[in-house]
Amino acid sequence: MLTHEQIEKNVGWMIVLTVLLVSVAGLVEIVPLFFQTSTTKPLNELVKPYDPVRLAGRDIYIREGCYNCHSQMIRPFRAETERYGHYSVAGEFVYDHPFQWGSKRTGPDLARVGGRYSDQWHKIHLLNPRDVVPESNMPAYYWLDRPLKDPHIGAKMEALRKVGVPYKDDEIAGAAKAIEGKTELEAVVAYLQGLGLALKQTR
Repeated sequence: MLTHEQIEKNVGWMIVLTVLLVSVAGLVEIVPLFFQTSTTKPLNELVKPYDPVRLAGRDIYIREGCYNCHSQMIRPFRAETERYGHYSVAGEFVYDHPFQWGSKRTGPDLARVGGRYSDQWHKIHLLNPRDVVPESNMPAYYWLDRPLKDPHIGAKMEALRKVGVPYKDDEIAGAAKAIEGKTELEAVVAYLQGLGLALKQTR
């Protein structure tokens, strides 16, 4: 039987037992989450997979690094729920791969931004934030007002279907046509306008 002192003095035993402890503790914490419907099933019928325009907008949001300044996770603290709305729950994000929770907030949290402002407000804000928020330090994304080109949108939806997003064959087949004539600006606005609506409308 190893004593505490022997373990502390033997680097090999210390490494083995530390790895074993962390592995077991990790399994105990993580495995149950795979069997909880609150983390693996949509919160309600309002949580739907992104349509092609919103999916393309989400990709642009990630491409432009918006997540570096904006989180999409409201923590269950009064100061946060009073400012942003109901705290975030896992069932809202089952179709997000990867989810955009984050913790950095140079700008406000966007988890419940959907429907808070008009499409026109978002467009002006993205093209030149200081036109609507004079004190904003957000950069202008004037180049987003250009045609949306995403020749691989169908392939992206096909890949997402392999990880559990329930896209139908006809949705994938019609993805390229769905984004025709759209601008990158419109796609990002469509993405933002859908954020947080599922919980906002049911609470």
